Amino acid sequence: MSEQHPEPALKLNVPQDVIDHFAKLGVDAATFSGGHLGERLGIHLVEASPERVVGTMPVEGNQQPYGLLHGGASAALAETLGSVGAMLHAGPGRYAVGVDLNATHHRSATSGLVTGVATAVYRGRTAATYEIAITDDQGRRITSCRLTCMLRDT
Repeated sequence: MSEQHPEPALKLNVPQDVIDHFAKLGVDAATFSGGHLGERLGIHLVEASPERVVGTMPVEGNQQPYGLLHGGASAALAETLGSVGAMLHAGPGRYAVGVDLNATHHRSATSGLVTGVATAVYRGRTAATYEIAITDDQGRRITSCRLTCMLRDT
């Protein structure tokens, strides 16, 4: 991250067996932030558990031509956070696949960091749904999202 926005300390509330399972697949907990796309967007997880996932993303570098945060970047942040929660809920031997994403953009952001908070709405055996609120540095809601993931066996 930039000097203006140091990377927050990661507090993953992830059971060791889940970390071990994904490590066997070559997945480091650091990549839970969205893999290559997450890296390009600058997504960083701050907290992660099956119930709640929190992450940040810089506005700079993720803007559309008018200088506003791109709606697709907000959607990618939301899907990343909700998918991490669903993956943690699914546990070892299972994975989560997003099947429905809804995003409503309320206001724009032109600088700073946005923060997404994904909160579990439904966690079942075959599906999990998360609400994701994305806010700007002043705590104003930028985007509201809902993500449903299908949970599958590996």
